[in-house]
Amino acid sequence: MVANAPLLEMREVVPSFEETGLMPAPYDFRLMPGDCAIIECRDSGRAAMFADLCSGMVSLSQGTCRFMGLEWNTLADRQLNALRGRIGRIPRAGGWVNMLGTHINIMMQQLYHTTDSFEDVVANATQLGEAFGFPGLPISTPDRLSTADLARAACVRAFMGRPDLLVLEDISDMLPSEMVLPFLEALTAARDRGCGVVWLTRHTSSWSVYRKAVNIHMRLLDEGLFPMRVI
Repeated sequence: MVANAPLLEMREVVPSFEETGLMPAPYDFRLMPGDCAIIECRDSGRAAMFADLCSGMVSLSQGTCRFMGLEWNTLADRQLNALRGRIGRIPRAGGWVNMLGTHINIMMQQLYHTTDSFEDVVANATQLGEAFGFPGLPISTPDRLSTADLARAACVRAFMGRPDLLVLEDISDMLPSEMVLPFLEALTAARDRGCGVVWLTRHTSSWSVYRKAVNIHMRLLDEGLFPMRVI
C-alpha cells in the first residue's frame, strides 16, 4: 500500500442491482488510515449490502472499489483471501455457524485467511474475550448463547488479528451497556495504529458518545451515499 493513499476507495461504484437490490446509483467514498466514517442507514439489509461492497463481495456494474490500493474485482482467490484477512466485521445478522463452537466461529477467519499459528490465534482470541467480559472463550454453539453474549463474541471476532479495516454494522441494541466503553477503547486503539473504520448505524444515539472522534459523516439512502452535516 502506497503511503498517504486511501485505505478504502470507491469511485463511481454502481453495485449490481440483480445481486444486491441496491438502486443503481454511483457511490463515491474515501477512507484514509485511522479515519472513522459514520454511515447512517435505517435499513439493515441495505447496510449489510454496503458492508459487503466494502469487503469486495459484490459485483459492480461500473466503477472501481479498492482496498489497500488493490481493486477487488481484479484479484484472484489467494489475494482476496489475504485481503479479507485484514478486515474485521460485525454483521448485524450474526453470521454464525451453529454446527461449530463459538470459539471456533471467533477464530475461523484468522485460521483460514492468515498464516498466524493456531497458538497465536487462540492467545489473541482469549485476550480479546477477557476484554469484552468473557471469563474464557465460549465453547457452546452460538445458538445457545444469549443475545448479549453473541454481541460480545461478535466484537471479539471483529477485532481479531489487528485488522486494517473494521466494517461494523449496528448492534448497539444488543451490546451490554458495560461493554460500550471496552468497545470504544478497542476502536480507538485500532485507529491509533492506522485501522480505518466504517461504522454503519441506524440511530445517532448509537454513536453519539463517540461523536468528537468521528471525522466522516454520511447517510446511505436508496438514492445513494451522501455527506451528512452533523450539528
